[in-house]
Amino acid sequence: MAEASSTRPAAGVRETLAAAVAALGGAERPGQVRMAEAVADAMETGEHLLVQAGTGTGKSLAYLVPSLLHASAGEGPVVVATATIALQAQIVDRDLPRLVDAVAPVLGRTPSYAILKGRSNYACKARIAGAVPDDDPQALFSAPSTPLGREVTRAREWAEQTDSGDRDELVPSVSPRAWRQISVSARECVGAQKCSFGEECFAERARGRAAQADVVVTNHALLAIDAMESFEVLPQHDVCVIDEAHELVDRVTGVATDELTAGMVERAAQRAGRLVDDGVDDLMDAARELGDALDACPPGRFGASLPEQLADALVLVRDAARSCSSGLAKAKDADDGARRMARALVDTAFEVSERVLGGSAHDVCWVTVTERGPMPGRSLHVAPLSVAGLLRERLFAEKTVICTSATLELGGSFDLVARGLGLGARSTDGEQVPGTSWSGLDVGTPFDAARQGILYTAAHLPPPGRDAMPPEVLAELGDLVRAAGGRTLGLFSSMRAAREAAEVLREQLDLPILLQGDESTPELVRMFAGDAATCLFGTMSLWQGVDVPGSALQLVVIDRIPFPRPDDPLMAARKDAAGPAGFRTVYAAHAALRLAQGAGRLLRRVDDRGVVAVLDPRLATAAYSPFLRASLPPFWTTRSKDAALAALRRIDEAAPPPLPVRLPPPRAGAASAAAPA
Repeated sequence: MAEASSTRPAAGVRETLAAAVAALGGAERPGQVRMAEAVADAMETGEHLLVQAGTGTGKSLAYLVPSLLHASAGEGPVVVATATIALQAQIVDRDLPRLVDAVAPVLGRTPSYAILKGRSNYACKARIAGAVPDDDPQALFSAPSTPLGREVTRAREWAEQTDSGDRDELVPSVSPRAWRQISVSARECVGAQKCSFGEECFAERARGRAAQADVVVTNHALLAIDAMESFEVLPQHDVCVIDEAHELVDRVTGVATDELTAGMVERAAQRAGRLVDDGVDDLMDAARELGDALDACPPGRFGASLPEQLADALVLVRDAARSCSSGLAKAKDADDGARRMARALVDTAFEVSERVLGGSAHDVCWVTVTERGPMPGRSLHVAPLSVAGLLRERLFAEKTVICTSATLELGGSFDLVARGLGLGARSTDGEQVPGTSWSGLDVGTPFDAARQGILYTAAHLPPPGRDAMPPEVLAELGDLVRAAGGRTLGLFSSMRAAREAAEVLREQLDLPILLQGDESTPELVRMFAGDAATCLFGTMSLWQGVDVPGSALQLVVIDRIPFPRPDDPLMAARKDAAGPAGFRTVYAAHAALRLAQGAGRLLRRVDDRGVVAVLDPRLATAAYSPFLRASLPPFWTTRSKDAALAALRRIDEAAPPPLPVRLPPPRAGAASAAAPA
C-alpha cells in the first residue's frame, strides 16, 4: 500500500474546510468535519477507509478538500471515481469550480481539476474525416429521413463544431449506434503518433490536461481498466477516492465480463477479409458453427463443462482468429486504421473464446437470448465469480483508497461490503493479507429519520408471485397515492409491474401518472418535481438517481423486496459458491443495498417529510427481515395501514409548494480530459 509522507495535521483540513464552507455560504456540519478529518488521516496513514455519509452530509466537499490539500502538498494527484454521469457532472460543474476559488487564498494557489473519460466517449476527428474505416455502413449511409440517419447527421455536424468532443455535451444525445460513427475505441485507435489528426485529437489533448491536474474525476469502469490492464490509463497517483462505492463491485464485474456472438465473429471475418486471406474463410465457417451451437444451448448457466458442440465451435473460432490475427500483423501494406480495427474485432473473438475454453473455476459462463433490439439472437457471456481478489491485488495493494457512499453498512455492519471489495482478507495461516487493513466510519446524516419519515410495511398483503400484481396490492397502492395527493415515486421490480400499476391507477385516479420510458429520465423528473399531484413510476434506474427535495415527493412505494432475479446466472453462481451463507451474503445483501437506495429517495432536505411504503409482507415477517430493516434509515415503523394513510393526509394538507428541480449549469470552461479505454 502506498503511504503518504505528508505530516499535515488534521487541523489544517478543518480550517480549510471551514474557509471553503464560509466562502460557499454554507454552515458547518459535524458529519462533514468528521469525514474530512478521517479522509485526511487515511491519506496520511495509508489505511483504507470505508465511510458512510448519509444524504445531506456534504460528502463531496468532505473528500475534495483533503484531496486538494494532499495534491497541493506535493503528494501527487488524487483520483475521484464515481459510478454515475450525474455525480461526475455535479463534482466538475458545481462543486470543484466553487471550491477551488474558495480554497485558493488558503493554499496560496488555485488548484486544477479535470474529468477523465474513456476514449470512446470523445469524437474522433480521424473517423469524422473518413480516415478510419466505418464498421456500420448501413448507419453511415442511412437516409437523412430515417431516425438513425438524422442522428448520424446531427452527431457529425456537432462534431465539426465542438471544442471538447465530449459526448455528454451533445444534447439531446444520440443512440450508441449513431455515436459509433464519430468515435473509436482504444483498440481501434492507431495512436497519436501514427494518426494525421493526433495533434488536434480531442482525447489526447484532454488527456494531457488531466496529467497536470490536482484532482482527476473519472468513473468506476475506467478505474477498473487502469487496475486490470498492463498499461496506464489514469495519471500516476497514490490515493483514490471512490464515491458511490456501493456500485464498485458491479461496475468492475461489468468491465471484466466478456461477450461473444456469431455476428461478432462474422463481422471480424468480414473486416479482416478486406485486408488478408489468412484464416478468413475458416473464421467465417467458425461463425456459422458458433451460431448453430448457441442455438442448441438452452438459456442459462453452464455446469462444470461446456456442451460438446459449443466447445468444438469455440475451438474453431479461437484457431481461426489466431490465424487471422497473425496475417493482419504481417499485412504491413494495409491501411493502418483498417488493420487496427480488424485486429480489434479478431482479437476479441480470440480472447473470449480462449477464456471460455480455459474453463477457469473463477469464471461463470452462460447463454442469454435477446429477442428485441438491433442485434437479436443468442450470446455467450463469461464473467468473474468474484472481483474481490482482483480489487485487492490490483487496486487496494497499490493505492490508498477511500470508499464512500450513503449505503455501505448492510445489516448494521461494513463487513459484507468490505469482504466484497477484498478488504480484511486473511492468508491460509490466519494472518491478514498486507494492504487490506481498513477502518469503517459512519458519520450519520443531519436528517432525523425517526421524526421525518415513516416506514410502513404492509404485512397483511399476499406475498409477491411471478404473475401479475395481486388485486390487493394494486388497491393498496391506489389508497396510498390517493392519501398522499399524488407526490409518489413508485419503485418497481420490473417494467411490467410498473406499467401495470400505471395503467390501473390512471383509470382509478384523477392524477397524472408518469411512466419511465415515456420521456427521458431527466425530463420525467423535472415534470414530477414541478407538480405536487404527479406520480412517477419506474424501475431500477429510478431507485438511485432521483433527487427530488421538497413536497413533490412525500411517498416512496416499493412493490417488493428487490432480490436478484432467480434466473440471474452470475448472482446464482455467487450464491452457490458462498455455501450455506450464500442467501444472506449475496441475495439478502443485494436486496438490502437496493432497499436502502430506494428508501433514500424520500428525505433529501432537513424539512422533508413522508412515508416509505413496502408492499411486500416479507419485510415484516420473514426470518431475514431484521437484516434488511437494519440496512434502512431508522424511520418510525408501523404495520398499520390506517396510521400510514392518516400520516400521508396530514403531510399532504400541510405541504408547501413543490421545489423545481435544480438543473446543472453548462460546462463552459470546465477542464475536461479523456483517456484510452
